[in-house]
Order: sequence, then C-alpha cells, then structure tokens
Amino acid sequence: MSNIATLAYKSAYAEPASPKPANFAELAAISIDDLTLEFQPGRPVLDKISLSIPHGQFVSIVGPSGCGKTTMLNLLAGLINVPYSGDIRLLQHPPRLGSHDVAYMLARDCMLPWRDALGNASFGMEVRGVSKQECQERATRLLARVGLAGFESAYPKQLSHGMRQRCALARTFALDSSVLLMDEPFGALDVQTKLQLEELLVDLWQAERRTVVLITHDIGEAIAVSDRVIVMSGRPGRIVSDTLISLPRPRSVRELQKSAEFHKIYAHIWEKLEGDWRASDAN
Repeated sequence: MSNIATLAYKSAYAEPASPKPANFAELAAISIDDLTLEFQPGRPVLDKISLSIPHGQFVSIVGPSGCGKTTMLNLLAGLINVPYSGDIRLLQHPPRLGSHDVAYMLARDCMLPWRDALGNASFGMEVRGVSKQECQERATRLLARVGLAGFESAYPKQLSHGMRQRCALARTFALDSSVLLMDEPFGALDVQTKLQLEELLVDLWQAERRTVVLITHDIGEAIAVSDRVIVMSGRPGRIVSDTLISLPRPRSVRELQKSAEFHKIYAHIWEKLEGDWRASDAN
C-alpha cells in the first residue's frame, strides 16, 4: 500500500468522532476561509480559497490536473502537515489526522490482497474497534447493496477493476463517518461500469445524506451526483465558479443523460472551465 493510502487509512480509521452539538444540522460541515497554501515559497498551490458546505450536501470539485483539488481533500483529512494561511474547519474543528468524522475513498481501490471481499469491506470497521459480528453483518449488507452478493469470499485478484471499486465503495460507506471524501474513485473505469457505480453512489447517498466532497475530471459525473459543482482554475487553484445543481432528486444517472437541463448545466460548467483555460493561455 502506498504512503498516501496508508495515511488515508489512518485518517479514516484511527480516533473517535467528535460529539455532535444539538444544532449539528444547522452548522456548516466544512468551512474554508481564505485558504492559501504553498509547498515552495512563492509558488502557491491553493490561493485564497473560501468555501462553505452545509451538513448533508454533496459537492463535486472539477478543475485541471495540478490545481490543488486532491491537496484540498488531504488538508480536510489532516494528511498534510504544512503551514497555510486562512482557516479550515471540519464539523467546527480544525482537521486532524485520525478523525472518525472522515472516510476517504482514493482513486485506487487499495484492497488488501490477502483479504477476501468481506475482509476488505470490514477492514476499516475492524480498525475502529467495531465488533466482529457487526463488521461482518454490515459488510455483508453493503456488499449486497453494491452488487457483490455471492462474492464475499473472492480475493482481489479474482475480481475485476469495477468489482474492486464496488468493494472499496462498500468499505467506505460501512464507516460511520459524517463526511466522505472521494478522490476520483471511478476515473479509471469504462463508461458502462462508471455509470453503474455513479448510480450506486447516488442511491447510497440518497439513503443516508452524508456530507460528500468528490473530486472528478468528469463534468457529467459531477452534475449527475451533486448538489453543487465547484470549478477550480489552473495552478494556483482558485474557485472560478460555484454552480447549484437544480435537477430534482431522487435521480437516475442514466436517465439524466436524456435531460435537456442536464446538458444545459454541462454547457455552463464547461464554459467556466474553458474560460479559465483561455485566460491561462493568454497569460
């Protein structure tokens, strides 16, 4: 497992969640105020980012490679320990490594090859101290929901890429975390499998309404699953636009492909991305 994957596991699985205040639903789940981050002096990765995400909202972030999207997720998960200016709050607290408030799904499935699908789906819960019986019951239920019933005893080498991502999705949703961070989880899949998993993600989210921040390069995916789509500029990353997705819920990702409103929103977001590219080329 890579270093970043190991850190993400620690962030998702290490220490107890914060107690929820009485007015929890009224508070912003994520608040970023005037955030600027530099890894090298004079070369900012993120520049004056301000963003507020209410509890239970599904937000996608799109933007060119290298604009700081994943860096922002890693900051929220407490994975980056470098000085920055501005303020970041996750459930009213500064981000910290090991918070149970956060579950992190990476672009790679990061399945453990010596564990079967049930063992992989249970892994995060086990590390968090959930009883063996509850781990197995919850993991079995989630594997069935993601279409892997009957594959509980299959090892990663016996599963397709899409099936491994389904297992990773089950592992993520099995965690009792208020905030889900997802870094291009379906980016490497074929179109049909990708649509199936997007549909599945929407179904899981609509049943539980957790706060989700999804990084993606796919505008269509961002619109189909989200309440809001944030467009970021090229490096240094700045917020170019923040679009509310007015498409009604519950949604079917496949049916949206036929929606005129879906394509209208797509054109609007593409215009924002293209406008930033033109500005970058001019400079």
